[in-house]
Amino acid sequence: MNPQNQTPLSKCPWCLGFDAYQRYHDEEWGVPVRDDRKQFEFLVLESAQAGLSWSTILKKREGYRKAFADFDYTSIAEFPESYIKELINNKEIIRNELKIRSAVNNAKRFLKVQEKFGSFSNFIWEYVGGTPIQNNFASMKEVPPNTKISDKLAKDMKKLGFKFLGSTILYAHMQATGLVNDHLISCYRHQEVKLL
Repeated sequence: MNPQNQTPLSKCPWCLGFDAYQRYHDEEWGVPVRDDRKQFEFLVLESAQAGLSWSTILKKREGYRKAFADFDYTSIAEFPESYIKELINNKEIIRNELKIRSAVNNAKRFLKVQEKFGSFSNFIWEYVGGTPIQNNFASMKEVPPNTKISDKLAKDMKKLGFKFLGSTILYAHMQATGLVNDHLISCYRHQEVKLL
């Protein structure tokens, strides 16, 4: 998008692998998400990512969108056993039975959270007081894998019956959905996200 005579914008180094990764970084990562369907999409994808690279999940995102009813948690909560078995053999997603079953379980838990708190977004944003935490990291070495907040969130969500969502996964979720701004200060998106 920059004219050829301009220096390319400085970005977080983790996204420099391929175009879809850069688009994700430039357009989505760190943008505050207050829409429940989008929150649920990231919960499914972050859970699927456990033990894998995020780039692997991004490449399968469209497959997840098709297989998981465009992340409609109400539909997913009612997936029959026959369809779950189909998903386990679906090459367009991560074919891990525990992760697939946890996504269905988590859809049911998600609906319960909505009943109790009005929305999942109301629930999760309370952990940061409703406002994104603005970090000012200069290098990737400074970015933590988890925090006390993600520890508490993981503990509370486990009590609510969620599965496959530990503290590290939930910190990645907080980064993705803008509860924290972990763009490096050298990244052009750090300031842009801060203003959202």
